[in-house]
Amino acid sequence: MSAENWPIAEAKAHFSRLVEQAVTEGPQTVTRNGRPTAVVVSVQEWERKTRRTDDLATFFASSPLRGSGLTVERDTDPPREIDL
Repeated sequence: MSAENWPIAEAKAHFSRLVEQAVTEGPQTVTRNGRPTAVVVSVQEWERKTRRTDDLATFFASSPLRGSGLTVERDTDPPREIDL
């Protein structure tokens, strides 16, 4: 078992150590049948990775497609009728 890869049985048996290593050494990969299955990360790392830095309007304004000439057309057909 390396410092970053944990077979699932080892991860279960040594969960406290797994969590401690995630906090002190970085993300820890849990494997099942030799294949990566999950990653354990510290709360600090999770918050850093999932933090939003801008709002949706800023995201779209900074899109690499802005100014590319791409046009999106909306369907002008009326909505279909549905019997309830």
